[in-house]
Amino acid sequence: MKKICFISLGCSRNLVDTEIMVKFLVDNKYELTDLTKADFLIVNSCAFIKEAREESINVIREVFKNKKKDAKVIVTGCMTNIFLSQLKKIFKKIFFYLGPGNLEDIIKAVTSEKKGEVITKKSYLENFKKDFRILSTKPNFAYLKIAEGCSKRCSYCLIPSIKGSLKSKEIDQVVYEFKSLLNKGVYEVILIAQDLSDYGKDLNEKKGLEKLLKKLLTIKKNFWIRLLYLYPDGITDSLIDIIKSDERICNYVDIPIQHVNDDILKKMGRGVDKKKIFSIIEKLKKRIEDIVIRTTLMVGFPNETEKKFLELLDFIKYFELDHVGVFKFSREKGTKAYHMKEQIFESVKKDRLKKLYQIQKKIVEKKNRFLIGKNLEVFIEEYNRSSNLLLSGRYYGQAPEIDPVILINNSSEVKEFYKKYLVKITGFSEYDLIGKVI
Repeated sequence: MKKICFISLGCSRNLVDTEIMVKFLVDNKYELTDLTKADFLIVNSCAFIKEAREESINVIREVFKNKKKDAKVIVTGCMTNIFLSQLKKIFKKIFFYLGPGNLEDIIKAVTSEKKGEVITKKSYLENFKKDFRILSTKPNFAYLKIAEGCSKRCSYCLIPSIKGSLKSKEIDQVVYEFKSLLNKGVYEVILIAQDLSDYGKDLNEKKGLEKLLKKLLTIKKNFWIRLLYLYPDGITDSLIDIIKSDERICNYVDIPIQHVNDDILKKMGRGVDKKKIFSIIEKLKKRIEDIVIRTTLMVGFPNETEKKFLELLDFIKYFELDHVGVFKFSREKGTKAYHMKEQIFESVKKDRLKKLYQIQKKIVEKKNRFLIGKNLEVFIEEYNRSSNLLLSGRYYGQAPEIDPVILINNSSEVKEFYKKYLVKITGFSEYDLIGKVI
């Protein structure tokens, strides 16, 4: 039996694609193993920004360095689409390339007798009623991709070039997959797309996400639905009503804001202004009392003066959001922003990144202090990486793999992983909370 090893890089949408390819191969009698024993090593690459491409290239190098002599390397994912020539220039011995939408051709790749490539589709959406994935996440949660690509044209973003325009799954397909995950024992289903709030627009579906959520909420089971990522222009009063209406939708939203200065927002092509962003956040905080808000912010966009950057600092000081990811502007060929004047020096970007993180760290400390003494319903998932005396868990305000965790220090009280326990918060360590099972 031939053995395979997958390495999935980048976003959770990539991870879903990897899980589908694993299923195709396992169904065809291939066996999963580790890197050093595999006959085929498949790297699902990321190409969103320069750092992601560098990581993909470094991982491929490590694969060649550590694989067994006759093992073949296959590269799929975003880098094969618009960065194929770069890959071919660096790596002469990659056996096969697959486009980010050519998942079903993984069988062709591993059975081919000679080097080749199939790069014809930019993105992949499941459209069949069968068990189509082998989940790689922890048993209590899984990602459900409801759309691919993006029809927005943010001036700094390569996603439309890599993945194409927005393509949504039919509602019935999403409902089928959702039920399938619940039947596998998954409790937390995380809906993902480049922008969830655009879901269904390509199908001429008005308020597609709202219709989908209403349909999912008719299922008579206990579960969590988590929403990753809602662009600010798509958060409507009626969507807030739905989130508020049912406790099975986590009071957690990820809103990639990027900036709040009106001039920069306009140059980014974000479709919203500062007033709209403030209004949305104020509304969420007012109408959903225990809402947890995550965002991403970008520093160093062209023509971000010190004054414009200070607007961003004032914004996070004012709203004190729960989770903030900060990124430096990456100047990408093929985007409008690449040609913009007044590019910012890398040293200035690094300095602004540091300042934002310093302020956010103080905000997190303040919020963590507020939670001391509170009791939270927590999924306890694993031993903490730093010590087998500590366990790691999450409450509804913490998304897996991107947010901090809760460290449980009375592990003897936990009889089973991937179950919910009532935990009293007793302290914190930097970003992570500390608690005990009660």
